[in-house]
Amino acid sequence: MTDPWVALEPGADPAERVRVLRRAHETFTTVGTVPRPVRSVVAESWRRSARAGVGPDGTASVELTDNDLGAYRADHPLARVMPLFRELMGTFAADGEHLLAVCDAHGRLLWVEGHRATRRRADGMNFVPGARWSESAVGTNAPGTAVAVDRPVQVFAAEHFIRQVQPWTCAAAPVHDPRTGRVLGAVDITGGDGLAHPHSLGFVQAVARAAEAQLALLAPPRTAPDTPLLDTLGRDEAELVLDGRRVRLSRRHSEILVLLARHPEGLTGDELLCALYADGSVTPVTLRAELARLRRALGPGLLASRPYRLTAAVESDVTVVERRLRAGAVTAAAEAYTGPLLPGSQAPAVIRLRELVADGLRTALVAHRDPDLLADWAHAPWGQDDLEVWRALAAVRPTAPVRARLAALEAELTAPIGRARGRTCGATYLQRPPA
Repeated sequence: MTDPWVALEPGADPAERVRVLRRAHETFTTVGTVPRPVRSVVAESWRRSARAGVGPDGTASVELTDNDLGAYRADHPLARVMPLFRELMGTFAADGEHLLAVCDAHGRLLWVEGHRATRRRADGMNFVPGARWSESAVGTNAPGTAVAVDRPVQVFAAEHFIRQVQPWTCAAAPVHDPRTGRVLGAVDITGGDGLAHPHSLGFVQAVARAAEAQLALLAPPRTAPDTPLLDTLGRDEAELVLDGRRVRLSRRHSEILVLLARHPEGLTGDELLCALYADGSVTPVTLRAELARLRRALGPGLLASRPYRLTAAVESDVTVVERRLRAGAVTAAAEAYTGPLLPGSQAPAVIRLRELVADGLRTALVAHRDPDLLADWAHAPWGQDDLEVWRALAAVRPTAPVRARLAALEAELTAPIGRARGRTCGATYLQRPPA
């Protein structure tokens, strides 16, 4: 192959290529070696698929249905360019008896449209909206592999890892957020052997680039230019973007601002004292001094008194997570969650809010049963000892490392307290002991 990303070069015999690939696939699934005729991108994908525990006789599972799927799609950035996808690819898919498919960054299909008879055939292998087609779920396939390697790719016939998918050929290209470069998902064309041509790969790549250009034109500013932005997740000291400048806040000022942003109606001095201090040793004079210093740090006009309140609405990363959870967009909420809220804070009201946000997200993750999202949480610093999440992960991805970690956690749970590795009782990443 002169181009390793093209599945079948012009002039090649598709039938002969299929026979070669089937023999290679059988060799790999029986003895674990990849014969030379297999393209490097496919060979590497087969190895990743095998390491993920995918079997050649597996099938895709449907994870989002009905209202959950509708809410997630409506909140997804690629919803804004679906009209463009349909305009550029809809007629091609319908006339060529192909399918237009769009997946998210986790390989979950959001839209599958096109020729009616082809859709009925695809239904038989769960190539349907809401199904997960990531490499870790169903092995080598164009949308899942395009997301995994972050570049356009074609997958032809028996290059697919799962035998049920081998009658198909597909080409997909990732679509990126034009501002951050983050992979949003992939656009895919799926059908018969006629798609095994360099033109189909170039076509989906051009469509993906057009979608990125459209997103750049459609993307509004992150929020209104004068709206203060508060980042608090995964950091002990919050950062406020205010009037074009970044203000790094002290821990106490971070706590105050989080609470005032949470209560736009305002809080009295006594309410703030109870929210910030676990005991009664701090006097109102000390709190007023902290508020005076915070007012100087923020500049004039944002912090008012009687009661203490913010004079402008503040957008925070916490509200983004909560808004996405309310919409049922669990994946988007997990992406926005970069860690516990002010993890070093011991302020009673901050601890309650921290646990409220974390528990809301982890409950949604456990119910959602997405192995990739559960694994992200379990391997993060705040989830390494989360027994409930590890149990949920073991139920959907029972690999040896996951089972071993779960067994270790369950053994710790039943061990006598004195033998629990000298750990401080009750101290977690979400609630560290005082320094």
